[in-house]
Amino acid sequence: MCYVLRKKPRQEEIIAEYMIQNKERFYRLAYSYVQNPDDALDIVQDSIHKAITSKTLKDEKAIKSWFYRIVVNTSLDFLRRKKKVTVVDDTTIQLQMSGHQDHYTDIDLHQSLNELLPEYRSVVVLRYFEDLKLEEVAEILDLNVNTVKTRLYKALKILRVQMDSEEAK
Repeated sequence: MCYVLRKKPRQEEIIAEYMIQNKERFYRLAYSYVQNPDDALDIVQDSIHKAITSKTLKDEKAIKSWFYRIVVNTSLDFLRRKKKVTVVDDTTIQLQMSGHQDHYTDIDLHQSLNELLPEYRSVVVLRYFEDLKLEEVAEILDLNVNTVKTRLYKALKILRVQMDSEEAK
């Protein structure tokens, strides 16, 4: 007799409810990596599929860091598979043509973030754009808190230098 191991229905409900409540947050996170709406949707969809078929959620209280980790890893996998090709869309062109300094600052920050190594960008995005605590970032990335602090410090230092050089131009 062969038994198929399945997630408990209760756990599937918890996962589904959590994903529905936080879908915009996960989309934003994926988008911060790939900068393309369609790719970000694909990543979220793949992440949901991985979460539902995975048997790695041991504690339902850890669902937040567990699913963030799935989205981050899926985003990084996507970037590894896809060669970096810069596509300029109409919105970016309009922002660059406008005379508002805020738009330029946003574009400069966006470009500077994209130039960071993935391990630095992940820490910055999770800490400041997703507003997670350092401990949560460490758990999601499976790192020591001190490593997260070090990477965050280095990333901010690099961003500061990049932004200063852009401002001087």
